[in-house]
Amino acid sequence: MDLKEFFQQNPRAALGFSGGVDSAFLLAMAVKYKAQIQPYFIKTAFQPEFELNDARKLTRQLGVKLIVIRHDILSNRQVAENPENRCYYCKKNIFGLLKENALKDGYTVLLDGTNASDDSSDRPGMQAIRELQVRSPLRECGLTKDEIRRLSREEGLFTWNKPSYACLATRIPAGTVLTKPELQKIEKAEDELFRLGFTDFRIRLFHGAARIQLPADQMSKMTEMRDEIHRLLKPCFKAVLLDLETRQSF
Repeated sequence: MDLKEFFQQNPRAALGFSGGVDSAFLLAMAVKYKAQIQPYFIKTAFQPEFELNDARKLTRQLGVKLIVIRHDILSNRQVAENPENRCYYCKKNIFGLLKENALKDGYTVLLDGTNASDDSSDRPGMQAIRELQVRSPLRECGLTKDEIRRLSREEGLFTWNKPSYACLATRIPAGTVLTKPELQKIEKAEDELFRLGFTDFRIRLFHGAARIQLPADQMSKMTEMRDEIHRLLKPCFKAVLLDLETRQSF
């Protein structure tokens, strides 16, 4: 089965939309194949503002209305306590809310952007998706991340080379309680690095310090801009550290 066949069989659906590479491509293909699809963006303290901006930009490009639902995810104690399987409780909460709103709007089929490259065997978040009977058309059609980027470029989607971006909660070690001020601090620090031209990096909380993880080709730039970066980030953290184990680019 390919996406055209999928949307012929499922011509009306709701989409959990993140503004990332996968869900952007899935939405574009739904539009291309004339499906009636409604994207929903659940905005929580875990999603930085630029992700919502990208989601709005993409839906405008495609001529689709975006429904934004703002939600206090930290009011869920099982999520805020940040256990090892936090993603299970988070996805169950987020997609449960999405499903509730989609049903009210008349959508009985719920989609997400999981692709064929994603390892779903033991990921807690994927367990929650399965329990809620969310369909993953990209996975079902065997589309890998590399293929989705290539096809997105051919479709003229600005998201085709967008680096993967995990939610802000992943920056904080499991077992450390998640709070809005800590998440905002990390988001602000990452915004500063984005502004300086860094991409595809992470700032992780490490005993109160900011531990910066960069792709190998940006290490020299970090060294050159060390003083400015330290000045910008030090007010928010006990220390600013550079992880010498480089990140793999997308």
